[in-house]
Amino acid sequence: MIELAVERLGHVYPDGTRALAGVSLVISPGSRVAIVGQNGSGKTTLVRHFNGLLRPTEGRVLIDGRDVAGERVAPLARQVGLVFQDPDRQIFAGRVRTEVAFGPRNLGLRGADLDQAVASALEAVGLSGEAETNPYDLGYSRRKLLALASVLAMGTPAVVLDEPTTGQDARGVARVQAIVGELAAAGLTIVAISHDMRFVAETFERVVVMRAGRIALDGSPAEVFAEPSWPVLASTYLEPPFAARVGAAAGLGTTPSEASLISALAARA
Repeated sequence: MIELAVERLGHVYPDGTRALAGVSLVISPGSRVAIVGQNGSGKTTLVRHFNGLLRPTEGRVLIDGRDVAGERVAPLARQVGLVFQDPDRQIFAGRVRTEVAFGPRNLGLRGADLDQAVASALEAVGLSGEAETNPYDLGYSRRKLLALASVLAMGTPAVVLDEPTTGQDARGVARVQAIVGELAAAGLTIVAISHDMRFVAETFERVVVMRAGRIALDGSPAEVFAEPSWPVLASTYLEPPFAARVGAAAGLGTTPSEASLISALAARA
């Protein structure tokens, strides 16, 4: 387990764009946290500080309470694995097996341990039969899963997913949900950026809403997607999940997921 935190984090890009303004956030060890907000709200900028791809303009980044300002990306990548939104910015190898093996090999795995890490990661994402395939012979959605496998194989105690369900059909979304559940059950810290509010409500225990580089809401799905929070969501160009809207219209209270909606309907019957 690992704790991720930022204190009064600010980030200004070289062109002068301020992406983050005084963000303070603690992500507890072993928790599942979704970060949502409109494009440009600072979500990706925030998570790229966790493994050193970006460095603070102001404030601090802490991993397990340790200020990581002086640490290089390589050791941070051993602790926080980041799956990019665009898999083509992450994939570089000519074979699926080679792609997935790159990270764990750099962490020192060899022989049977490396083979097992690669095989387990490919099985988790449903690509076991594609080990010898050129990654660019896979479709976009399967390249997304390959990028996820390359991080899973590293066995980092924290995993950050940037828009993991983009381009996935229902089966792909279900696979990503299952992977998040398995990682959480193993005690890993999971952070995901997503525009898919149904996926967020059904998969994560905490939702952080960002707006203009700041945190606008922070709570459980039941709190963030409750009707009193809808104006704040609207200000970030987000809508609550369909189940939450139905529950509110039916006077059932807060029902962010389909399971909670069904439970509320059953209780009323």
